[in-house]
Amino acid sequence: MNVIFMGTPDYASEILETLVADETINVVAVYTQPDKPVGRKKVMTPPITKTVALENNLPLYQPTRLRDETTVTELLRIPCDYIVVAAYGQILPKAVLDHAPCINLHASILPDYRGASPIQQAILNGDKETGVTAMMMDVGLDTGDIIKIEKIKIADDEMVSTLFDRLTKCASTLTVDVLKNFDQYNAVPQDDDASTHCAKVTKQEGLVAFDDAQSLYNRYRAFTPWPGVYLESGLKLKKMTLVESVKSYKAGEILSIDKETITVGCDKGSISIELVQPVSKKEMSVIAYLNGKRLSLADTLA
Repeated sequence: MNVIFMGTPDYASEILETLVADETINVVAVYTQPDKPVGRKKVMTPPITKTVALENNLPLYQPTRLRDETTVTELLRIPCDYIVVAAYGQILPKAVLDHAPCINLHASILPDYRGASPIQQAILNGDKETGVTAMMMDVGLDTGDIIKIEKIKIADDEMVSTLFDRLTKCASTLTVDVLKNFDQYNAVPQDDDASTHCAKVTKQEGLVAFDDAQSLYNRYRAFTPWPGVYLESGLKLKKMTLVESVKSYKAGEILSIDKETITVGCDKGSISIELVQPVSKKEMSVIAYLNGKRLSLADTLA
């Protein structure tokens, strides 16, 4: 079968690699976002999906706007059986949706967490499971009929990076399954009334306080390595674990100091911190930070 693939980040690139490795699937074109300036020096950097496409000598397209008439016309000249979309980052116009069945791989159990940050949102909400939904695309945002859902468990201490990796593997397997057995599945409409949404993560969402330990720990799990979690003072909390989530303490109070960690109280619960990073400095042990600031038991970490 002939497939047009659309995607941009790591999640998409691994799905693309899985499609390329399957002898029954012929990727006839890859669409990804344009190269973008990265870092302080603004070095033009290609999306990882572009790299995979070039390594496999696949026809590559990087339109600034997929909706442009010339871009749509060019795409419609490419014969294909399916269009597979995974975190592409652009809205598909109706003409493209009508060109072939468009299958999207969304990293949540739809209709939960439509939008840009479903993996982070599942962790923020303390969910015990998540998954990948294969769905038919329509003109809405993650609103299409559901073809199949694969679910996985979320560990209480799982970080977003490991959950991302597991969901990516899940999505890769699910994509091949749906393509090969497309005619055997009956897509069903989503329950729009039960839908929830999540926006793109911003740097400001990393700001935390010692209010609720469970919520703080979930934000740490969801936002490490980016945007990270940091206090109002700018101190970044680089490595932590949840101690308990019930007892009440003075927010930020240093409850205990061990060889490598400290326990800090929250309005509700407490956390253990091992590594921190002060503003404009390198990551360091929290013990070294306390020594430098001359902080001790009953002082407030800030």
